[in-house]
Amino acid sequence: TCHFCEGPVVGGWYKVLDRFIPGTTKVDALKKMMLDQGGFAPCFLGCFLPLVGALNGLSAKDNWAKLQRDYPDALITNYYLWPAVQLANFYLVPLHYRLAVVQCVAVIWNSYLSWKAHRL
Repeated sequence: TCHFCEGPVVGGWYKVLDRFIPGTTKVDALKKMMLDQGGFAPCFLGCFLPLVGALNGLSAKDNWAKLQRDYPDALITNYYLWPAVQLANFYLVPLHYRLAVVQCVAVIWNSYLSWKAHRL
């Protein structure tokens, strides 16, 4: 994946979340996780998968077909991993360390996404 793009995007998103939902209670963490997984994750995947397809030279038609095929499974798989990670991240980890925590987990997640994006 594009770690040069991902870091600033995700880091910026965490700052927005912290401004929108200040606080570190369990309820605050749950609200942040719900916004992250209900809004950010579907959008991020919806941008990431076609970007990789375009960078790999897929035509618009083939890229759209691949997105339709891969997106639902990738999003469902996302929901097996990320809600628990993000709930712990938003509750236990200070803002300035959240991106580092996510990047550690993202090594595994990005391997899956890379496999998914490069499957024909």
